[in-house]
Amino acid sequence: MTNDLGFTCSCCGAQHPELPMNYSTTAPYVWDESFSDRSDCLLSSDQCVIQAQHYFVKGLIEIPVIGSDDVFSWAVWVSLSRENFARAADRWDTPGREAEEPYFGWLSSDLPLYSPSTINLKTHVHTRPIGQRPLIELEPTDHPLAVEQRTGITLDRIRQIAETVLHPTPDNA
Repeated sequence: MTNDLGFTCSCCGAQHPELPMNYSTTAPYVWDESFSDRSDCLLSSDQCVIQAQHYFVKGLIEIPVIGSDDVFSWAVWVSLSRENFARAADRWDTPGREAEEPYFGWLSSDLPLYSPSTINLKTHVHTRPIGQRPLIELEPTDHPLAVEQRTGITLDRIRQIAETVLHPTPDNA
């Protein structure tokens, strides 16, 4: 969060001291709490396996903030093939892992602020140095999220996102 970009919420009128510059999804959209007790399923802060058949990593969609050096980000889940997931997992704690070629994946987080759905947007997962989440690069399409990643967003758009996240409606929940 930035320290100097508080805002007055147009939905509730409250003054919020900081403007959130990132949001995170907790699990891939296909995750179900019933999977928690299964031996063939795993959900950690960085990786997810469902029924030993579906594989996911968490990374960041970074969006430049127009007129500043700031970056807004969505922490999201991306599905990987079994082979790419195994390769990424094998190198998870290996120095130099950022030299890996990007992995192809499908966006597996629903960001309801965007229409059409963000589910199954094509991505490239760029591994970064140990301790940093992968960078998620969206295929350059005309989807609003992909456009924002390429062209950047304004602080007004970030405030709009914050208000929508703070005050969800049935359309954006």
